[in-house]
Amino acid sequence: MHDKKQHTFTPENLPENFNYTEIYATDPGCLSMSHAPTPLTLPRLLIFDWHGTLVDTLDAMFSAMEDMLPQLEDLSLVEQLLPEEACKTQDDARLVRYIRIFRRLHPRILAERRVSRTDIFNAIFGQNIEAKTIAHLAYNRCYRKYYGQVKPFQQGIFDYLVTFKKLGIKLAVATNRSREFLDHELQIVDDGQWLGLFDATLCADDVVDYKPAPGVLLAAIQAVGEQPGHHVWYVGDSYMDMVTANHAGITPVFYNGACWESQWFESTFHHDTHLEPHAIVNSFEELTDLLEDLERRTPGAFAMPLSLFRPSPFPPPEPPPPRIEPDWHPALAKMVPPKVILFDWHATLVDTLDAMYHAVDDMLVEFSDLGLTQRMVDPRNSKSPEDARLVEYVRQYAALHPKVKADRKISRTDIFEVLFGDDQEAKQMAHKRFNHHYRKHYGTVLPFEPKVEPMLEALRKLGIIVGVITNRDREFFEHELAAVAGKGWLHLFDTNVCGDDTPLRKPHPDQLYRAVENLNQPPGLDIWYVGDSTTDVISAKRAAMTSVFFNGAQWDLPWLQKIFPGNERYPFKPDVVVNDFSEFWALVLACCR
Repeated sequence: MHDKKQHTFTPENLPENFNYTEIYATDPGCLSMSHAPTPLTLPRLLIFDWHGTLVDTLDAMFSAMEDMLPQLEDLSLVEQLLPEEACKTQDDARLVRYIRIFRRLHPRILAERRVSRTDIFNAIFGQNIEAKTIAHLAYNRCYRKYYGQVKPFQQGIFDYLVTFKKLGIKLAVATNRSREFLDHELQIVDDGQWLGLFDATLCADDVVDYKPAPGVLLAAIQAVGEQPGHHVWYVGDSYMDMVTANHAGITPVFYNGACWESQWFESTFHHDTHLEPHAIVNSFEELTDLLEDLERRTPGAFAMPLSLFRPSPFPPPEPPPPRIEPDWHPALAKMVPPKVILFDWHATLVDTLDAMYHAVDDMLVEFSDLGLTQRMVDPRNSKSPEDARLVEYVRQYAALHPKVKADRKISRTDIFEVLFGDDQEAKQMAHKRFNHHYRKHYGTVLPFEPKVEPMLEALRKLGIIVGVITNRDREFFEHELAAVAGKGWLHLFDTNVCGDDTPLRKPHPDQLYRAVENLNQPPGLDIWYVGDSTTDVISAKRAAMTSVFFNGAQWDLPWLQKIFPGNERYPFKPDVVVNDFSEFWALVLACCR
């Protein structure tokens, strides 16, 4: 039996001669990986990742992430986000885009709750170690409010760990978690039963760099008196865990507690076959099966026969509930081919969210002096409970509700619609005051997606007339139109109509009527209006034109049904929903055939 004394290394008690770089270099041959499957070697040491493998701290982790991501601008990390074209996968590119625009996690990630903050930071910052370090430290500050919400990731983990110990296998934890959090969580999980199970626990702040740097694994290996090699297994739940294990020259074993499907593994490791896990297990029961299979091939391999004390099987983790996608799918929509396509500007073609929200923040504190507070709608007359809460919050605090600011998904036009309803004079006053403050912030204009410009050019090559309808005032729009993408998009549009070009702004149809009048076209369903807000949908339907809802905010079906109830009071619904411009382009091509 191996020595069962537990070695918990902290920055204060690391050996004086500790050098993980030296360990890493002692056996460079162990880093040579093959594309062919590698037979498993009997483990003398099992190192486990913590979150997502041994324990479930998802509630605390996602709460901390949702607190931390809105700080990206203050942390000067927005400009450090990886360019979309440099991302490893299309999913990573969409995540970068979503975080850049909305400063929060993509709804699919929130719905599935499968990925770790380490994988998120590696996806959005790539190899930028300095940016990732700043992000991890900011995350830790937020996590202090939530940690302590911890439970075993699946039933029976304690029993399986005890079994591994009886086999004579050393156990360790290597995690990107900070020491203050791991020690506390280790004391409370399963009412403290896990204390004493591990021969070593190593955290990110015990070494120089976060995973995927191998230091935390190599420190754990040294702590228990082993050397890197395939007799050391690292059991983790993420792509980055497999990268870290390969960098350390040990056996990577993927714990599929998140219930990823086979296609996820194929796409994730498609370009990195040398980093593939040597085994994938869907539960700790399957991990035990691996050990039993190795024992059959090597009788007497363990200190005691596994059959003597193997626990009864525990069920594997349940897969996450599926995200419910919108039912207005392009494949199901019956559309009149477009002769003219008009686009909303902000949050459809371009991202100007930072300037917009800064200006809204500045103006709301002036509502009382402007006499606008008392002109807000009665919350009882709001369309939804969320709208009512927004009205009540602005009335009480003269600020946006924190959830609205965190989501960054609602335009100032929709905000004013929620606050003032049919009071046109109040909305005009609000727009005017918004413009006053917007002058201090506007100027930075980014394409909403990287391929917006070529998509617009391709529409024109199809012979489709293209225009812009925006509630933005002309002084701002013309500046942004000339500044977007560093060269301007003036040549891409046959007409544009701004908020101050007509007596009434969206959701009234005046601007759409002005646009088709400029183009000498009659209103009709062959005029498409593409926009991201309920206001855009209402405008198009009132103008008897085709409404294409651009779901850049990635609302799911339940939310879309809430904001487009289709009832007597709120009858307007989009004709079709597209989640990005690749879907939109496919829709156009399908209709134009």
